[in-house]
Amino acid sequence: MRILVIEDDLVILENITRYLSRRDYIVDCAENGAQGLEMARSGDFDLIVLDLMLPRLDGYSLCRRLREEGGRRIPVIMVTARDTLDNRLEGFEAGADDYLVKPFALAELAARVNAVLLRAAPQHKAVLQVADLCLDTTTLALSRAGQPLKLPPAPLRLLMALMQASPAVVARRKLEELLWSDSPPDSDSLRTHIHQLRHVVDKPFALPLLRTVHGIGYRLADD
Repeated sequence: MRILVIEDDLVILENITRYLSRRDYIVDCAENGAQGLEMARSGDFDLIVLDLMLPRLDGYSLCRRLREEGGRRIPVIMVTARDTLDNRLEGFEAGADDYLVKPFALAELAARVNAVLLRAAPQHKAVLQVADLCLDTTTLALSRAGQPLKLPPAPLRLLMALMQASPAVVARRKLEELLWSDSPPDSDSLRTHIHQLRHVVDKPFALPLLRTVHGIGYRLADD
């Protein structure tokens, strides 16, 4: 999971970054609102921790711009010393998913991050299907055109992620994080797993489903 922390107090920024990193989140940082907005637009983040009193662009305005622009809705936790009811209501009206008043315990922030991510997670079906390819996520039974298939654990995890996202593209970085967190091996192991996946899911069948989107990632679709 990738988190963007936008905070101009360098001590607070460092503390949040260190604490969340120790809990296996991948944390990127921005020290002002303009930089944070640009990173939020261009990065593939799962959550934003957003201070309100920022130079160059305040947190309320930043959050509103993200919501007005549409696209994927990234959850936002606002953190601020402003603690009145009107301040909190303004934060939620701007599009915040949660609101945490400074000073706060880092353990509480981590708990809120986890809770917001759980609420934002898509509710996946027990049985995933793309064309004639079916995967039961409870039993891990895999078949295509009624023919049972078998995959090793790593390619199977990749297939599940691709089926859940289908027909959208899943970035290489996302797939690497899925298997190896933020420490992918030096060799091109992802390509090896994709090759295994393609050999089992596509090679015996007339219609290929697994597609390479060059320079970006992979997608699973029948179009």
